[in-house]
Amino acid sequence: MDRVIAAQVYNRICELGSLSAAARALGISRPMVSRYLEQMEKWAGTRLVNRSTRMLTLTAAGEKVLLKTRTLSQISQEIEDQSANDMPTGTLRVACAHFTAMHMIGPVLPELLLRYPQLRIELEVNNHPVSLVGERIDVAIRITDNPEPGMIARRLGVCRSVLCASPRYLAKKGAPETVEALANHNCLHYSFFAGQSWSFVTPEGTVASVVVSGNLSASISSLLMDAAINHCGIAMLPAREAHEALSRGELVPVLHELTPKPIAIFGIYQSRDYQPAAQRVFLDALAHYLGEG
Repeated sequence: MDRVIAAQVYNRICELGSLSAAARALGISRPMVSRYLEQMEKWAGTRLVNRSTRMLTLTAAGEKVLLKTRTLSQISQEIEDQSANDMPTGTLRVACAHFTAMHMIGPVLPELLLRYPQLRIELEVNNHPVSLVGERIDVAIRITDNPEPGMIARRLGVCRSVLCASPRYLAKKGAPETVEALANHNCLHYSFFAGQSWSFVTPEGTVASVVVSGNLSASISSLLMDAAINHCGIAMLPAREAHEALSRGELVPVLHELTPKPIAIFGIYQSRDYQPAAQRVFLDALAHYLGEG
């Protein structure tokens, strides 16, 4: 049996969660799918899946083999792509947060998809970190200064923030004049960034931090922005998202002589050994848009 085809069938089984679903998707018989799976297990020298009447789950060895078979299929696809004018093809699964999808990935998609019509992008928008292996994700876009160990992290740019509030809130509560004064204000903060601590770079280049508290935290920055516009408190918002509200005067900068500490933006993927064309052109487009390309 062709091992490349066996790898592709195995990938489909893992993606769809059953042999019957893989058979329907591939247009082949279920016994043939079973034979390809047996070939893969014989090739790997171990059981790759646990089968029951209700569901199919991967063994630990099966998870490791899946990384290899996906790479093998991608290499095979790339070889075919080269004979088709080196055009990236296939599906690229991308995980990102809501803000990232709307303000970083969204702006680059039209040109990217028009330029590469055979490329298909699936966005998994989730404000919680996902498992690249467990969720079958090709690349995750993360805003963090501490990308997880064991993965490849390509720096794409930085996320700059702005500290702001509505004029009405500041008129009622008074504008803070020092970083320490933020501790006395209702601070609307993002759920996952450094807990409840905000850090700033002073004009002298030093870092000043303060522990803040407030009656709203959220994993979606647009919710924090709406609350700030509606006079609920002071928010640390991504500059890209707050730009229009600042331009309209709905929000005004707070402690504008200080710069909120920027956070790096990374593309996270599993292996440096082989990078498919679809992943490469996607990350190149993002890096160019975000200023690192």
